[in-house]
Amino acid sequence: MSKQVLKHQRIARVLAREIRSGALEPGSRLPGEHALTQRFEVSRTTVRQALDELSRQGLISTHAGVGSFVAFDGGLLDNRLGWTRALADQGARITTEILRLEAVRDARLATELGVEKAEFMVLDRLRVLPEGTPVALERSRVPLVSALADVPLGGLLDGSLTKTLSAAGLRATHGDEWASVHPLAPDDAALLRRPEGDVWLHTRRVSRGADGRVVEQVNSLLDPARFQLHLGFGESPR
Repeated sequence: MSKQVLKHQRIARVLAREIRSGALEPGSRLPGEHALTQRFEVSRTTVRQALDELSRQGLISTHAGVGSFVAFDGGLLDNRLGWTRALADQGARITTEILRLEAVRDARLATELGVEKAEFMVLDRLRVLPEGTPVALERSRVPLVSALADVPLGGLLDGSLTKTLSAAGLRATHGDEWASVHPLAPDDAALLRRPEGDVWLHTRRVSRGADGRVVEQVNSLLDPARFQLHLGFGESPR
């Protein structure tokens, strides 16, 4: 009786064949876990087992824990539960001022994000220190699904965008983030009460759900005196 081939072994054999045949070129990056779970219709655990198998065979080098993180006053922020919670967990006494919350139509942004409908929920917020100094300006754009239709008029759940999205069944599982330095334009400088042309850290993040759909795009301006970008790399200890 032949030995049963487990799911992760079958996936590892397929990928190994593609690597050895040159379909996956040496040095090229394998598709991400999410893409592999969709391709093979298996769980992330099974995909990770398959990647571990390929790593044991010496066919791939797995670098776990690679990612970028924003730090406030030297402490890394876990933004999965929202910035308000992340900053509070670091002991930062920061308040949030909502500048704008409304529904808009933006065909250009829809094209940029690759979404079908051009209706978005707009949320602009300031993060302010106790003495009244703004340290961050965030502009969030969320595809306006039916479950969010009343939010622009009724407000956020407990003042939290993360809670509001979660209540609507929207949860970000992955995405991309870009960082650069950005001189303050006149309007932004006025909101942040800083001189025009001051250089701030600019981040743009596009978050997606497990199905790959866009959950949120947010552009943030962060005071470089308080915020830093931390990049992790290399292999985490096993």
